[in-house]
Amino acid sequence: MPSRTILAAALVFSQLAVCGYAEDWPEFRGPTGQGHSTATRLPLHWSSKENVSWKDEIPGKGWSSPVVVGKRLYLTTAVPAGADDSGPQSLRTLCVDADSGGILWNVEVFTQPAGVKIHTKNSHASATPACDGKTLFVHFGTHGTAALSPSDGKILWRNTELKYAPLHGNGGSPVLADGLVVVNCDGTDQQFVAALDEKTGKIRWRTPRNLNPKKGFSFGTSLVIKVDGKRQIISPASDAVVAYDPKDGREIWKVQYPGGYSVVPRPVYGSGLLFVCTGYDAPTLVAIRPQGASGDVTETHVVWRLKKSVPNNPSPLLVDDALYIVSDGGIATCLDVATGNQRWQQRIGGNFSASPIYADGRIYLQSEEGEGIVLKPGTAYEELARNPLGERTLSSLAVADGALFIRAESHLLRLEEK
Repeated sequence: MPSRTILAAALVFSQLAVCGYAEDWPEFRGPTGQGHSTATRLPLHWSSKENVSWKDEIPGKGWSSPVVVGKRLYLTTAVPAGADDSGPQSLRTLCVDADSGGILWNVEVFTQPAGVKIHTKNSHASATPACDGKTLFVHFGTHGTAALSPSDGKILWRNTELKYAPLHGNGGSPVLADGLVVVNCDGTDQQFVAALDEKTGKIRWRTPRNLNPKKGFSFGTSLVIKVDGKRQIISPASDAVVAYDPKDGREIWKVQYPGGYSVVPRPVYGSGLLFVCTGYDAPTLVAIRPQGASGDVTETHVVWRLKKSVPNNPSPLLVDDALYIVSDGGIATCLDVATGNQRWQQRIGGNFSASPIYADGRIYLQSEEGEGIVLKPGTAYEELARNPLGERTLSSLAVADGALFIRAESHLLRLEEK
């Protein structure tokens, strides 16, 4: 092979190594943001000891899910400076070797003053990082957003301008779109969506919700979709889900659900429909057709609604022509995408906050009690395995080829068949 060809091949290979492969899990809910992975050879069975390749203790506390880029894992954590969580916190980002375990670097990104209150199920580090292969982005709500070098944790920029009054702490994760880092800022005092420049951290646009909900606080993560050939940022909030133009933050359309608040689940999109959960106190699943939507389309573009056993926290999962949901109280349901009609429903037990994933032809659920439940997709309920981990788990699974990664209350684990 001529030397120029060898050099070109080497450059292409190095670019792939930096940017990762199709099996990467670079943001909350993976490469599509919807809980899907092309990974294979994933474990069916595990426990606290069985099929555990390594188990690392993670300093501090946090319920952010890990992301996987190449041979590295990234996650955030909060280390208390005092004896309890009510004191000052060191808000940190960690990098872990995906193959062997072990923390490669551990960097303080922000400090948080004492007296910040959170929900008992939340943490001071609950937003999952996002990585485009070249830059790692982390978000700690009103305390700040930052960009880091994935190789060594060097902080490239910080932004602390997005101030609002959260209730129960932060939860929504950053989303990357067209050179922007997009975050939802839904507090008790004000609600808005902001887009920061990926390279500088400067605010490119900031759009108020203009919804005036009775309870404005929510913890949603946006989803970027393409509709009628153009990209839209789908952002769930209290009282409504809103679509924004990535270019300037202009509101394109919205669907209202008055009274919904504390929205957590990330929307999913497929078969021409967008599926959104409306939050507390009466969770409803809304199927929306975004094609041709403009302005308030509550009365014209909602295809169906479901009010039975809808989750407050876990996101929906779309597989082929079926939508799978698991309620916080452990009721799993399979729905027909087009109609919302129930195909099956099963009480599986436990409590759920983590979002389900689909990989290697299976559906993986993870309960708060630490039990992993594996299902076969289909028109009837078929359980393949139950896997007790023996440690509390609220984070969602991350996936690489041949392995699952789970953040438990005190540890990060790599699970794979041996």
